[in-house]
Amino acid sequence: MKKRLLCLLLAASMLAAGLAGCSGDDNQSVPTNGNDSQSDNQTPGNEEQPSDGEDQADPSQPTALPTDDQGLYDANFSEFYDYYMQAFEADSVSQRYALMAIAEAKLLESGVMFPLTTRGGNYAMSRIAPYTASTVMWGNDTERYHNYVVTTDFIKVADRDEIKAKWAELAGTGEFEQWTKDFLTGKGYTLKDELNISYSSDPNNWDVLATYYESDSVVLTKTYDGLVEYDMENVMQPALAESWEVSEDGLTYTFHLRETNWVDSQGRVVAPVVADDFVAGLQHLLDAKGGLEYMTSGIIVNADEYMTGAVTDFNEVGVKAVDEHTLQYTLCQETPYFLTMLGYGIFAPLSRTYYESRGGKFGADFNAADATYTYGQGPDSIAYCGPYLVTNATEKNTIAFKANPSYWNADGINLKAITWLYNDGSDEAKYYNDAKEGVTDSCTLTTARAEMARNDGMFDDYAYISSTNATSFVGFYNLNRQAFANYNDANVAVSTQSEEEAARTHVAVNNQNFRLALAFGLDRGSWNAQSVGETLKYNSLRNSYVPGHFVQLDEDINVDINGTSTPFAAGTYYGVIVQAQLDADGVPIKVWDPEANGGIGSGDGFDGYYNPDNAKAYMAKAVEELKQYGVEVSAENPIQIDLPYNENAESYNNRAQALKKSIEESLDGLVQINLVAVSDFTQWQDAVYYYGKGAEGNFDLNDYTGWGPDFGDPCTYLDTLLPGGDGSMSKNFGLW
Repeated sequence: MKKRLLCLLLAASMLAAGLAGCSGDDNQSVPTNGNDSQSDNQTPGNEEQPSDGEDQADPSQPTALPTDDQGLYDANFSEFYDYYMQAFEADSVSQRYALMAIAEAKLLESGVMFPLTTRGGNYAMSRIAPYTASTVMWGNDTERYHNYVVTTDFIKVADRDEIKAKWAELAGTGEFEQWTKDFLTGKGYTLKDELNISYSSDPNNWDVLATYYESDSVVLTKTYDGLVEYDMENVMQPALAESWEVSEDGLTYTFHLRETNWVDSQGRVVAPVVADDFVAGLQHLLDAKGGLEYMTSGIIVNADEYMTGAVTDFNEVGVKAVDEHTLQYTLCQETPYFLTMLGYGIFAPLSRTYYESRGGKFGADFNAADATYTYGQGPDSIAYCGPYLVTNATEKNTIAFKANPSYWNADGINLKAITWLYNDGSDEAKYYNDAKEGVTDSCTLTTARAEMARNDGMFDDYAYISSTNATSFVGFYNLNRQAFANYNDANVAVSTQSEEEAARTHVAVNNQNFRLALAFGLDRGSWNAQSVGETLKYNSLRNSYVPGHFVQLDEDINVDINGTSTPFAAGTYYGVIVQAQLDADGVPIKVWDPEANGGIGSGDGFDGYYNPDNAKAYMAKAVEELKQYGVEVSAENPIQIDLPYNENAESYNNRAQALKKSIEESLDGLVQINLVAVSDFTQWQDAVYYYGKGAEGNFDLNDYTGWGPDFGDPCTYLDTLLPGGDGSMSKNFGLW
């Protein structure tokens, strides 16, 4: 993870301005606060003429970019990193949230990424009753599905609205589920115990503790239970833990486990679930280094030290089995959101005995490449303690689940079978026709599908606007691009850029004003309309990485904003503080609308970026700054930006065309967006999603990827941007 990666572009092909190729040095420096790094957006000052009349560069101005990952990170993320580190020294949770909000403002100002959308906010038709799975904004519980209430017919919009209103009334009482069943049957609907939905990404890894891909976790979440779980009323309930207590100092959490069993994919009991399985799970997480192990750093005593090798005896890590059914975690510091982390895969149990029977080892002996290691290679190579067993996993065809007869709460789940049917998106009508005919139980309605529903007379009765959630999709710039074709197929998504054009692009995307110019030049509403239609184009737009309403202050505080002590009252939303810092810095990004959502305020539902005048102004600054690197930009010699897209999915094809048109027009042709076509979702994902390290990312701009929160604290998003390969999203910048 921490190796520096060789540049594809050799030093000899770099521009005369002094750009050099990357070294292959494996020694990474410890992440610093960035104060010694060179800023990438300095404006040339008034240069003093050399006395001998020769044209010499001003030594105070940079003429070459850093050539290593850490140097590029420092040059582009230093302000964000500085403020983010300060947040962890805060005296209170509210102060912590405020400092994180300021750090996010600095992140958005850097332009290294720009928010796009969240999930939902589009038209859909469904047989699934609303709010019958958890709707908490973090973790995996929204993906568990086992308590979905499903009908044989599409649920009418009017009935959905009545169910939603009742949820608001009954949430926290434990009565909503039964009320919903009674309401639907009273309205003439027939309930069923099977769910059929479509999917587009097969899991690549069946080991929940060794992956951070949603396409893996959304499947695996159904195969195990954690210690706790949120119910459909968003109340935390016991799962594998029957009860727990927290020490007075908030550092020790003790859980008392229920008696239940692990089974194999055939439902045969293989071992009891014991406290030691959670110890094994945490050690395997830290050994496997699948991308989420960093989340335990600074949380669990000695977790970080174990990962770095400073501690080699796992008994010194803050997790232990007190006895067969008593589990204890010891924390580094009081962590108010710790319980919210437990619904996520990083705290999943692992049957030690089953894992070892599959060649699994721990500590220095762990080796995923060992020929005898077969754990997690498919649904038949894992143990189950959750509500479902996987009975079929045929690539690009079907994933089938059936109820686990040994599940501790087998009588308490509503669905006895779940079937996923593969859809590659090439046939726009298939999603709609499958749902209409009952092959699947729900579908989103793109512009084209909504028109089909209108033609069938179904739209008015059944098409509702889906709720948005906490997933944030963003645009990423590849700050250190080294791949110009897909990492696993050199004939796919091949860039047409010359070496000189690629070198110019590298300089440009490492310029703050250039990045902001593109962000201001994208009409995100028009871009989104290609997927959800003109009427709903703003509904799902998000204007920050952490949703503006994700957390609120629980006390009155004062926080320093540009030297001024600024008060924020208890109840203030995170997005309000982000906006305050942006305004103080004079950066014209709008992340919070206080009038939205009935006066509650929101960071969603509007385009807080698009402004062609701002785009031109920032591009003018960028053009001047790029000259000091020897890069001249004009309409005759524009900067080339490669954007991979799936040409065979109509809405994504149209979206790519809208992005190209908007940015090129806003910037008067100074930037050329090269649409790099691929033929299916898998090839697109290989270019922008599935690659394992930054050197394999095949794009200059990526509008496909996003992040969903794992627990109820803003660091669940912001930690993904940490340096040194510790941040799960750092590879999207071409780093580590």
